Amino acid sequence: MPERGRIRIRAVRDTADPAFHAAYRLLRRTFPRAELLPKWELIRVMEERNARVWTDLNWHLLVAEGGGTTIGAASGTYLGNVNVGVVGYVAVARSWRARGVGPRLRRRLRDGLERDARRTHGRRLEALVGEVEITNPWLYHLVQSEGAVALDFPYFQPSLGGGREAVPLVLYYQPLTRPRRWLGAAELRRLLYTLWRRPYRVARPLARSAFRRMLTALEGRTRIGARRLPAPPARRGAPLRAS
Repeated sequence: MPERGRIRIRAVRDTADPAFHAAYRLLRRTFPRAELLPKWELIRVMEERNARVWTDLNWHLLVAEGGGTTIGAASGTYLGNVNVGVVGYVAVARSWRARGVGPRLRRRLRDGLERDARRTHGRRLEALVGEVEITNPWLYHLVQSEGAVALDFPYFQPSLGGGREAVPLVLYYQPLTRPRRWLGAAELRRLLYTLWRRPYRVARPLARSAFRRMLTALEGRTRIGARRLPAPPARRGAPLRAS
């Protein structure tokens, strides 16, 4: 185990920062290739943000540093058109897991997304959303302790690693301003399109078969509630899957 000591969490604002590349190496070790945006795409995202060409969109990259190295990373996107924050990736080096680093990163990420909402709309962030595997213990925690709804429909993340197959995950919705147990189908369709079009930068979501499958699954439904989850796994310190 690494020595216990002060853990520093900070934002990464430039690709010239060595922590940018250290964070990506950690993400690459943690997530399957199909679930991770290519490094060159994240470089473009940071360049666009720093050029201040975005209007109601913002992207965050945070790192946790301890023992003289990068021990955790988190990213997320503010979507002003739906006033929602997307928890992208949260990863912690294996030897530092189960020590509270992941939740600290997520709290700091949420703080940044809340500031985005107040700056853009002058009001609170409506919700956090994210995607995880159904067996991830963090999903169970969010549902039981944070008021999140694991939405009951077949959700797919677009394949990001060059493959053609989309990745089946669970989309959760964590309301922040008022308790909610379901989303309206029209609201969810807009959210899905925004997720694929903006954070994942898919130019034509409707041209993707997986996206059309999600829309088909929503046909005839007016509201989408919570799905049943399996019993939480015994393992701890699992990575949080990407949104």
